[in-house]
Amino acid sequence: MMNHQYLFVSNTDLQTERQQLRDEGKDARRLEAEFKRLARLDLTPGSKHQRAAENLLDRSLNLPTVPGFPYSEPSDLAGIRRARPKGPRELRLRLKETELFDRVHGAWLGRCAGCLLGKPYEGWRTPRLWGFLKDTGQFPLNRYFSARVSPQVQKRYRIDPNSPCSVERIQYMPEDDDTNYTVTGFAILKQHGRGFTPEDVATVWMYNLPILHTYTAERVAYRNLANLIPPPHSAAFRNPYREWIGAQIRADFFGYAALGRPELAAEFAWRDACISHVKNGIYGAIWVAAMLAAAPTTEDMAEIIRIGLSEIPLRSRLAEAIRDVLKWREEGAAYDEAVARLHRRWDENSAHHWCHTVSNAQIVALGLLWGEGDFEKAICRAVQPGFDTDCNGATVGSIMGMTLGAKALPRKWTAPLHGKLRTGFAGYELVRIVALAREGFELYMTIRA
Repeated sequence: MMNHQYLFVSNTDLQTERQQLRDEGKDARRLEAEFKRLARLDLTPGSKHQRAAENLLDRSLNLPTVPGFPYSEPSDLAGIRRARPKGPRELRLRLKETELFDRVHGAWLGRCAGCLLGKPYEGWRTPRLWGFLKDTGQFPLNRYFSARVSPQVQKRYRIDPNSPCSVERIQYMPEDDDTNYTVTGFAILKQHGRGFTPEDVATVWMYNLPILHTYTAERVAYRNLANLIPPPHSAAFRNPYREWIGAQIRADFFGYAALGRPELAAEFAWRDACISHVKNGIYGAIWVAAMLAAAPTTEDMAEIIRIGLSEIPLRSRLAEAIRDVLKWREEGAAYDEAVARLHRRWDENSAHHWCHTVSNAQIVALGLLWGEGDFEKAICRAVQPGFDTDCNGATVGSIMGMTLGAKALPRKWTAPLHGKLRTGFAGYELVRIVALAREGFELYMTIRA
């Protein structure tokens, strides 16, 4: 029997778990009184109530689903494949090798640029974000963050004049978990090849990625792994964040490594995601990886989105939410109206909504569809709605970069990166983006062969 050592459960964990159980359609009625009681108590480390909180999370793990729950959401790969619709599992690549490398390079650059655009605004709610943009003459959003603002604006919006994300101070793409995970995906395939396992993912994390460089679901999974709880149990054990956005932001390199093969990209993403996420947390990763695998084959964003959807369960909350966004576009809704609909559906003041896979995936779809094939418009329209700004900017930038290629990206967005990326992954502290793209592309060529 494994020794499940101490894991700290917070009041926030319990609040999030209650929301997560409702999302999953779990019948938690008999636990409601205990959730309410513990929510009022001190759960700091060493609290006498900590064991009761742990036991409550353990009891919630295997609750039955309420009758009539309309979704079918497996977490295992075989179950996901049985539940997905028909789709093109492989696509023909018509690009020359040099052109294909340019697309991959563009994806890396686009991911960095989109992440950098959204990074300074991470955690801002829209009153602060939109107020700042309007008071500085950049609404709609159209450029990188600048800390050169009046003292009044600086005070009103709590601007750090020495922000490392200010375009005046940027010397390279600063470290961010969104880009750390892209490098991590590359390292997983480099070290273990196309046959890598979830256990290999866990090993790469623990050798190369410090735990304090991870957040929410990833940090809980990391603690579980350190306590000898293996995948896939590491994803669910005392993990209220199991459907948050973390796996979705880890998926990009798995698309880069499976160009033209969305099914393979989806499988790679599943092997990675299942160590920390379940259900829609996994589907977000699969969706993004499959879209990136498809992106070199078409510039039709709706088609790319649908190819991604073809790899996830048809009757899932994520698939339903993305189909809604596609419908809004088909109906001719204006961008601002689409954003308003999204804000009516999700409460940005709820951390669970703010950082959930489904809410942010809708914003990714918004950026791609209302970006109208323009890189700048797409990343700006992915960041402006708020929520997880750096994650959504990075994902949309990556897909747009893969669709357009590095040579087509505006220097306005690529030049401030100075061609360099800083990461928290061991051995890749400061690297040239083109070198990463080249080595990753060579890895793709090996996998393809």
